[in-house]
Amino acid sequence: MPSVCKLRKSRSAAAEVGVGARTGAILILEAIACMKTDRAFAQAAFSVASLVGAILCFTASAAWTEEPLKLADSQLEPVKWTELASWRTDDHLAAFAAYRTSCQALRKTPRTDDHGPIHGALWNVCRKAIDLQPKDSDTARTFFEQNFQPVRIARLGEVEGFLTGYFEPIVQGSRFPNPEFHIPLYRRPPDLVAAGHRPGSDAFPNKNARISRRNENNELVPYHDRGAIEAGALDGQKLEICWLKDPFDVLAIQIEGSARVILEDGTPLRINYDSHNGYPYTSIGRVLIERNLNPSEEMSMQRIREWMAAHPDEAAKVRATNRSYLFFRITGLTNEGEPVGAQGVPLTPGRSIAVDRLHEYGTPFFIEANLPIESTKSASPFRRLMIAQDTGSAIVGPARADLYWGAGDDAGRVAGRIRHPGRFVMLLPRELDMIAAGRDMPLPVPKPKILEIEVKKHDDKGKVGSAKSDEDSRARTRLGRQAGPARWRYQLWY
Repeated sequence: MPSVCKLRKSRSAAAEVGVGARTGAILILEAIACMKTDRAFAQAAFSVASLVGAILCFTASAAWTEEPLKLADSQLEPVKWTELASWRTDDHLAAFAAYRTSCQALRKTPRTDDHGPIHGALWNVCRKAIDLQPKDSDTARTFFEQNFQPVRIARLGEVEGFLTGYFEPIVQGSRFPNPEFHIPLYRRPPDLVAAGHRPGSDAFPNKNARISRRNENNELVPYHDRGAIEAGALDGQKLEICWLKDPFDVLAIQIEGSARVILEDGTPLRINYDSHNGYPYTSIGRVLIERNLNPSEEMSMQRIREWMAAHPDEAAKVRATNRSYLFFRITGLTNEGEPVGAQGVPLTPGRSIAVDRLHEYGTPFFIEANLPIESTKSASPFRRLMIAQDTGSAIVGPARADLYWGAGDDAGRVAGRIRHPGRFVMLLPRELDMIAAGRDMPLPVPKPKILEIEVKKHDDKGKVGSAKSDEDSRARTRLGRQAGPARWRYQLWY
């Protein structure tokens, strides 16, 4: 009987994905409601399932009654753990250590109505993680499997997301200006104003805020851009944290968001992003390509540095095309530990990622990709559980991540090589209702209909095929590929 098979399939799917008893009941109800070939069976089974559903709904926890799970411009697909390539072979003990660090910060955040359902569910899971000290990777993996459900996530209509890498630069600096160290690194100016931000009340807005300054007539005007600041607009205000050798060092620190500056006496100065001047970022690498100053296939952070060193006068003009400028604050005087991400916890090399703020900090993501970690010439499988602990103004989209690789030149070389597609699996706490969430998820925009011209070339024997027909087939294939939506993605410097 087709209806019985469909019912069993729905029940089995609910068990395999691990979406919970109430979700299983909904799956059964929906499967039965779709039945048209066996009405008598459907009516009887519907009555039984309705009774089961009512009992489950009555006994469900308060989490089920929270607002529906909504992620803008996203599509979600529950999957099984066995569908994740190399899931069992990952180092889950390392992933758990990074996750537990996020939990320590999350548990300090009071539960309020201002946060969505994912935040509350993560808060509950963290309560278990804080008291757990797994001794091996299998125990840590079991924790994730018992408390989360894997869900593939991508932008609507897409399959893959996009990955880049970042690191913490280590540069030489000086407390005082001199002929060798003459490029200033600035702290936040006192006249920097963000709409709706009260000085000293909270963190400076990262994006979506109007940034300005007050002029001599007490009028709000746009803040100084990069060209004006590099020309001396902030001179004499005693805003310099330190001085660096190379303007590229300032640019690199602003791209990465943090750095270690080793001062003249060996003291390590840890600095981190504090605020910005309100202008959108413009890629220096893209400007060099568009002006035919460097071929796109050779573009890298190192090539930008080399070009700027060889053309100092022209480099200032190219840098000025990126009107965005970042200001920093001192976070420590030590070489120990890693920089602190936007969540407020130290980042873990190879386990921390920066994500769009539509996601909650502390959310685990299993990322599947092929990345050139060892060298630029070859890519190797990358299958790793990562934890969302940071963000950035250029990290936009549900399946977009910046992978943190550590500090120094070696980490910088790895980070600079990564501009690759990847598949994202978000680990959602099991108490979240994926079926209810699915009802609120928008559908992808329909693809445009393309008129396909069928060309057939018959030879004298009536057989189809020739060099011309093969060429026409390839042309139709190209047409089909070009008709889909195109989206240019750049790493911050490219």
